[in-house]
Amino acid sequence: MTSEPAAATPADDPLAEPPAPACVMCFNASDPSGAGGLAGDVATVAAMGAHALPVVTAIVMRDTADIFEQDALDADTVAQQARTILEDVNVAAWKVGFLGSADTVSAVAEVLADYAEIPLVSYLPALGWLDDDQAQPYLDSFRELILPATEVLVGNHKTLQDFLLPEWDSERPPSARELAVAAAEHGTRYVLVTGIALASKGGKDAPQYIDNVLASAQGAIAGEKFERFDAAFVGAGDTLAAALAALLASGSELQPALSEALGFLDQSLDAGFRPGMGNIVPDRFFWALPPPEGEEGGADDAAAGSDEPSGGNGKEGKGAVRRVH
Repeated sequence: MTSEPAAATPADDPLAEPPAPACVMCFNASDPSGAGGLAGDVATVAAMGAHALPVVTAIVMRDTADIFEQDALDADTVAQQARTILEDVNVAAWKVGFLGSADTVSAVAEVLADYAEIPLVSYLPALGWLDDDQAQPYLDSFRELILPATEVLVGNHKTLQDFLLPEWDSERPPSARELAVAAAEHGTRYVLVTGIALASKGGKDAPQYIDNVLASAQGAIAGEKFERFDAAFVGAGDTLAAALAALLASGSELQPALSEALGFLDQSLDAGFRPGMGNIVPDRFFWALPPPEGEEGGADDAAAGSDEPSGGNGKEGKGAVRRVH
């Protein structure tokens, strides 16, 4: 839905193949819930009109409510998956999600280093479910090896604060620019900070809003604000990062890609469904489904931007995004 339309097949060569869609290599864990991980990446990239090249980094045991444990794949196995397909297919963008272990972070970084001209979108999920002896080496390696190669780092405001500014002691939360300055010290060009809670105006019953801001070390570049609803989602962060990577792969400039990726996430959450007893899963193919009988469109807002942000319940319609700014 976002890549350039395929060029017409020359009339004098009816057997000529149409051009392939842009390819995005996704490094991420296998998620059996289908909400996030590689399943979410593949669905999102396909919905954006690109083609995903999924590289499994870990096996996560989870349902739609909780993560229980994970088994990281051998780092050489991860690298071999990537290098095998890279010998055959041209990649237009990378998307990094959960890599499983510090050793795998190092292996993936070596692959990325051989293709430094290709844009990388890195998503940092909250890792509170990992033991400290696993989480700290992972985060240290991610900071040292992945951030220098990253074009856009995507993450929830609190997650990025804990990662980039762990000694922050001010009563106010850091701004998106301050997080971007910290990321730039490690070589990252931009951060997309999601889930920034904004104070409501007009009393306790007034709607609450979530801001999502793209920033560099020089300051905020763009942002979009969405109304927040009380619903829990799983897979939202992977969806946003994969959508942005797919749009960059298809040739979009960063700011238009950001706006479209946020709009796509908003509508995916609004159309979300609950396949089990846990959280709501984004519907990345909301646009392929007919509206309910008797409706022509129109959708309530859903919040874009936390690791698993709050949003609409997805049952009121599947129309255009209503942005606040």
